[in-house]
Amino acid sequence: MKNLTRREMLATATATAIALGAPQAEAQSNQPKLKIVVCGGHPGDPEYGCGGTVARLTSLGHEVVLLYLNNGGWPPTSPTERIAEAKKACEILKARPLYADQENGHAIVDNAHYESYAKLLNAEKPDLVFTQWPIDNHRDHRALTMLTYDAWKNSNQSFALYYYEVSNGEDTLQFSPTHYIDITDQEAMKRAACYAHASQTPDRYYKLQDDVAAFRGIEGGYKRAEAFILQLRSPNDPLRLLMRP
Repeated sequence: MKNLTRREMLATATATAIALGAPQAEAQSNQPKLKIVVCGGHPGDPEYGCGGTVARLTSLGHEVVLLYLNNGGWPPTSPTERIAEAKKACEILKARPLYADQENGHAIVDNAHYESYAKLLNAEKPDLVFTQWPIDNHRDHRALTMLTYDAWKNSNQSFALYYYEVSNGEDTLQFSPTHYIDITDQEAMKRAACYAHASQTPDRYYKLQDDVAAFRGIEGGYKRAEAFILQLRSPNDPLRLLMRP
């Protein structure tokens, strides 16, 4: 009998749990532990867009890395201050920060940066990757998504790829979700992680993102939810195990 890879085990466990109608808690506890990378244009983007989902995943024992395209430094706020804020946010979410070392507001998408970004991302050997939706008013967000998509495509679509939204209407546009994740119980932890970015006027931006979470909650049947889009031709759909059976 052939030895299954972790991704094959994940696909089998997911399909079996869904097909047999296994209880959600049992399905989650029995699945293999995953390596997840959440990609964001700046420190704060992953926390605002899917901090609740990250909190759920780490609480289940999965390993999560927040990969920031740049360190977020922008005068008068120094890179050192932004990195310290991101470190605090990651500690709250029980995630690990990682940086692609581009410059805030000056994202570059070319062959050299495709290659360096893919090397950084693939070195993590992710089972599941979240990235920002490509139709977005911020240039850094669009650049991040192109880099992430290219890394996924050239890895032979080796990991499940999902898109998330931030500040819908101000940044993200034309977002039609395929998945809704209940973050009602994780809202306080998400709020704390977002407020860790104290230099980024969280009173304004958290309210905007929480309005999105409340609206997605209405759509998905929860008090608060985060929404995602699964990239076609992803090898599996592990996020389904966090959804209502």
